[in-house]
Amino acid sequence: MTNNGKLSDEDVRAFRSAVADAKPLPPQPLRRVPRPKPRARFRRAAEQEVLAESLAGLPDPDEPLLGEGLFYAKPGVQDRVLRKLRRGHYSVGAELDMHGLRAEDARVALAEFLLHARGRRVRCVRIIHGKGYRSGPRGPVLKQKLNGWLRQRDEVMAFCSARPADGGTGAVYVLLSGG
Repeated sequence: MTNNGKLSDEDVRAFRSAVADAKPLPPQPLRRVPRPKPRARFRRAAEQEVLAESLAGLPDPDEPLLGEGLFYAKPGVQDRVLRKLRRGHYSVGAELDMHGLRAEDARVALAEFLLHARGRRVRCVRIIHGKGYRSGPRGPVLKQKLNGWLRQRDEVMAFCSARPADGGTGAVYVLLSGG
């Protein structure tokens, strides 16, 4: 090869000598390979989860699904109080936004928030957990965790999903005990 990148006459002769006995391949029709069918992004994982749940038995009735509202009340909480909570008639004294938090960080933030709210004698709080749209096939992680955490707290008398104007199924009103 020469310095300017072109083949020398000697290289061209060597190449032609090497391929002198070569015969062209017979022409073949162009074969088109079909494109794969589109697949739902989380379909396989969702199908496997449904199968696992069906084999494991009935789903836990306390576990919320995407888009479902949350509701809980300790025994003895009056229906009138629950109706007011659901309608958003209690003044929200504090708010916690848990968007983007990892589950363990959210649990710690919740404990600190409830302790602070109770210390200030706040009766009703709003907790925004999000709707879990980016959680994949497993559904809203923080929503499910929050449902369990709040039920375990002594100071929580009741909670329910917020009105649409206050976050709907992506937030809850929480009624705290007075003392």
